[in-house]
Amino acid sequence: MTSIDQQIAKELNVRDEQVAAAVALLDGGATVPFIARYRKEATGALDDAQLRTLDERLRYLRELEQRRTVIINSIREQGKLDDALEAAIRAADSKGRLEDIYLPFKPKRRTRAEIAKEAGLEPLADLLLAQPQNDPLVAAARFVDAGKQVADVAAALDGARSILVGRFAEDADLIGSLREEMWSAGRLASKVRDGRQEAGAKFSDYFDFAEKLAKVPSHRILALFRAEKQEILDVTIGPEDLGPTGPLVPHALALTSSQRFMKRAGSAPATAKRHLWGPSRRRRKVQATAIGRRQCRALR
Repeated sequence: MTSIDQQIAKELNVRDEQVAAAVALLDGGATVPFIARYRKEATGALDDAQLRTLDERLRYLRELEQRRTVIINSIREQGKLDDALEAAIRAADSKGRLEDIYLPFKPKRRTRAEIAKEAGLEPLADLLLAQPQNDPLVAAARFVDAGKQVADVAAALDGARSILVGRFAEDADLIGSLREEMWSAGRLASKVRDGRQEAGAKFSDYFDFAEKLAKVPSHRILALFRAEKQEILDVTIGPEDLGPTGPLVPHALALTSSQRFMKRAGSAPATAKRHLWGPSRRRRKVQATAIGRRQCRALR
């Protein structure tokens, strides 16, 4: 298994010994400017830029390993850790990927999806996902049970929808694909809040603003988030408008059978979109990941 020092050396295209020397100096309390100026002979003349990158990556990778250990121990204590899952966790090369894998195993409050499963609606969700040729209204009729708080067909479909949306939201591969799709096709937009025009005059350029996420410079992102924090703007991040054909769900799980089910099951497209793209903790997670591609240093 590649060590942290070896990984950084590979990323910087330098020798392992150079990285090891720099890490020892940093761990000993030396600063990057001091090492760059006075310890060139120890580090093989690593320059200031290389040392700053090394320092950032060292912190990140150490935090990643600490979090990896916590997650493995947590899942093991739940009795759910198998060889394949452990291999996937150990192969995760970013905090985002690690948290995506851990998401289904995180202790959580009782959700609508859990309530629907308790009402016996998971077979309906599986059926509609696997066999889209079925009429949802006909399929759901068999699951109506007042004793289980499933009063009618609409309630059965709503429960099945919650189960599927919850499943999509905890699929690590889906979230990874979504993050990449957000970066390449996402749009950052802002609108001024009612009555806040005068107080937020300095942010007037962003009162009605939209730009492709990948092209937004760091200073603009910071300005938008400051204005949002000051309750001047409502900032949203989501896919570019795809017209009336339906929401963007970039994964085979959602592009095939589930897409037809969602279209025929009323509000499911909007529900899925809120879970995967909307203003929730996942929105913030996608923001942080996308922005981090180029501007992570500016956001610290």
